[in-house]
Amino acid sequence: MKQGPIGIFDSGYGGLTILKEIVKELPQYDYLYLGDNARTPYGTRSFDVVYQYTLQAVKRLFDMGCHLVILACNTASAKALRSIQQRDLPLIDPNRRVLGVIRPSVEEIPLLTKSKHVGILGTQGTVLSESYPMEIEKLNNGLKVNVTQEACPMWVPLVENQEIDTPGAEYFIQKNIDNLLTKAPEIDTLVLACTHYPLLRSKIEQFLPENIQLIEQGPIVAKKLKDYLYRHPEMEINCSTLGSVKYLTTENPSVFENKAGFFLGQQITASQITLD
Repeated sequence: MKQGPIGIFDSGYGGLTILKEIVKELPQYDYLYLGDNARTPYGTRSFDVVYQYTLQAVKRLFDMGCHLVILACNTASAKALRSIQQRDLPLIDPNRRVLGVIRPSVEEIPLLTKSKHVGILGTQGTVLSESYPMEIEKLNNGLKVNVTQEACPMWVPLVENQEIDTPGAEYFIQKNIDNLLTKAPEIDTLVLACTHYPLLRSKIEQFLPENIQLIEQGPIVAKKLKDYLYRHPEMEINCSTLGSVKYLTTENPSVFENKAGFFLGQQITASQITLD
């Protein structure tokens, strides 16, 4: 079987924060990033629409040679991953794999929280899906972990419009954190359950008590992927190793390149494709 790149999919730009950490941890592999920027955001869309859009992207990455695709998007992981894994992969190719970002994060939570109270900051779609509470309950072997969620609908627009260092950003960040901690002051561990949110980390920390630890998904997903490839040599052998990264977008490439540079801290070149 011909080797191919590892596919990284996101509805927009946030998945670049996941890609950045994966490349840092595993620089030897080839990567193909696909952002469905023309149809973002996914967070406010229905389960069916997110599933259809995500499946289209996964199929395209498979067609372009990927044997393994990472859904570097919490909304897609919450609303589409399980259906694709259980319903579509057996029909498309049972030897290919699609992984998400929620489970790797959830596996770390019981190791980090002492108070057994965890906060989730995410998009409306991720919060409404209840994916984090359900996964935490399922994976914690009967250990009770209290989960309190807060939807932060303004945070993604703040990042994508590069409004991080503005009074408006501080207002919405403080408002959502205050809402969360009012609901559950016992929280000692806070998960940034959206891949855009690491860019707001310094602002978020301004409004957090010192006893609360903040969890970013990128480093966790990168380490879990490294472990996954070690445990699955049959998949690892299908991943090409020239150390390249290529970028695809459903939006105008120059628009994508400008914003992607903000997320990655470096200039990149992208190509435009359509999904259907």
